[in-house]
Amino acid sequence: MYAAIRQAKARAGTAEELARRIKEGAIPIVSDVEGFMGYYVVYAPDDTVTAISLFNNHAGAEESNRRGLAWVEQNLAPLLAGPASATAGPVIVHTLP
Repeated sequence: MYAAIRQAKARAGTAEELARRIKEGAIPIVSDVEGFMGYYVVYAPDDTVTAISLFNNHAGAEESNRRGLAWVEQNLAPLLAGPASATAGPVIVHTLP
């Protein structure tokens, strides 16, 4: 299993609009990547937004970040306090109930 992680700092008070745009725009783009297994977004109290996508191969995680960053730049830039960053790699520990 591989994870693609994108992170950015949001402008205060934009959580609801970010969530709406991500649901409508980012999820269809990322979930269409071959090997897609899941997608999660975390909004931290300091306005850091972290998107985590899971894939069954490294190429899918990398492609997800490529597509995801391009989408963020085109669709979320006015809601962010700076540029987004991305990383991808193997999941080395996980558990499910």
